[in-house]
Amino acid sequence: MDFESSDRATAPRREDALPATAAAAVKVVIVGGFGVGKTTLVGSVSEIRPLTTEETMTQAGVGVDDTAGVERKTSTTVAMDFGRISINEELVLYLFGTPGQERFWFLWRGLFEGALGAVVLVDTRRLEVSFDVIGRLEERGVPFVVAVNSFPDAPEHPLEELRSALDLPASVPLVFCDARRRDSSRDVLMTLMRYLRSLAAAPEAS
Repeated sequence: MDFESSDRATAPRREDALPATAAAAVKVVIVGGFGVGKTTLVGSVSEIRPLTTEETMTQAGVGVDDTAGVERKTSTTVAMDFGRISINEELVLYLFGTPGQERFWFLWRGLFEGALGAVVLVDTRRLEVSFDVIGRLEERGVPFVVAVNSFPDAPEHPLEELRSALDLPASVPLVFCDARRRDSSRDVLMTLMRYLRSLAAAPEAS
């Protein structure tokens, strides 16, 4: 066997290497109900080839997973999604997408370990699936922003109506996004970074 060729095949791709100027790395978790676009967001914004754990949905989920509104979905995340994005030359975000089905929520504890903040993706067609997700973040004391993902057939509502429906405090950022677009997904992450910075600065201002 040509070991030199084998080493080249398993070595990280040049574009996957961490930037030499990176001075700080932050862990961010992307959460939300089943089928809201978490895998899509991580994949669209990641500067490296994203790691996904998508599996074909089987009969095991029938009667267990709530697929109302996303009946055409044929695969699902069973562990996590992982990606990376450099916000600037020094700051790198590691993105961890969580499974959406409640039967996989036991994995959340490990995924949230060391996370600085979270993005909650919301689908207006199934707003109710976000209630438990937001409640869990509030219980854990994890700072988060909420991003309303745009779907072609989703009903449109003003942000203030959605804030009221989700019972979000005025201080929690709420934005629209299109998880398929890199620029839109990056804007959501920037919103989270600005929010975390404002929380860190708040004690000094008081």
